[in-house]
Amino acid sequence: MRTTPPERVVAEMEAVRVGRPANGLAGRELPDVVRETLDRGGRYLAERAADELGRYWESGFAAHWPQARAVLEAEVDRRALTLARYGAARLFDSLHPSIRWDGGALRVDSHLDVALPVPMVLLVPSLVAYAIGVSIDPVRGVPLRPPALIYPARPPTADTAPPSADLARLLGPTRADLLASLDRPATTTALASTRFLSPATVSYHLGVLRRAGLVSSTRSGREVLYLRTPQGGRLLSSPPG
Repeated sequence: MRTTPPERVVAEMEAVRVGRPANGLAGRELPDVVRETLDRGGRYLAERAADELGRYWESGFAAHWPQARAVLEAEVDRRALTLARYGAARLFDSLHPSIRWDGGALRVDSHLDVALPVPMVLLVPSLVAYAIGVSIDPVRGVPLRPPALIYPARPPTADTAPPSADLARLLGPTRADLLASLDRPATTTALASTRFLSPATVSYHLGVLRRAGLVSSTRSGREVLYLRTPQGGRLLSSPPG
């Protein structure tokens, strides 16, 4: 944000003021504090906005970021796997009921009427969004930034069925629960944060499951993601009695 060219800052504020009436988006007057700050230049406005967002981040999000990041990275990997295995239609159709892939066009239910031929769309999973959001570059006459589609992301274990009593007796309740939750990639930190366990404890149990061939591990950046193997899935669905 701090390095945004001043002319783009001014153009974006003007786009907010004017709106896009042809697309159903009305303009609005800028608040006095924004206008007064903008009078000191686009760069000054960008720097002040970055300062305020930094304070907001520290007070509201920083303490929760490690757990949130683990969930979001697992979500990205899960969606990438869907795209690689089944294609764009399955990916977009699985994101949200208001999004659908229709013959090469991505359609999003909205009260606005906008059609854009673009070479790419950024998918942005969110842990705080409760509905679909679309971010479109408001500045005309410059190279357009790709539109961003923001969608609600679920924690990896949100809809996981509990393990059976037989499996819990076989593996122990903690390992059985971890195995049941790993139908999609997850990190040690994410698993620990939802189970009131230390990361070291979760890591130990995941190591046992991995050596038994029931889960696999792959590195994604600085994180290690765990996923149930087909062998683990068979054990989960038909544990020995």
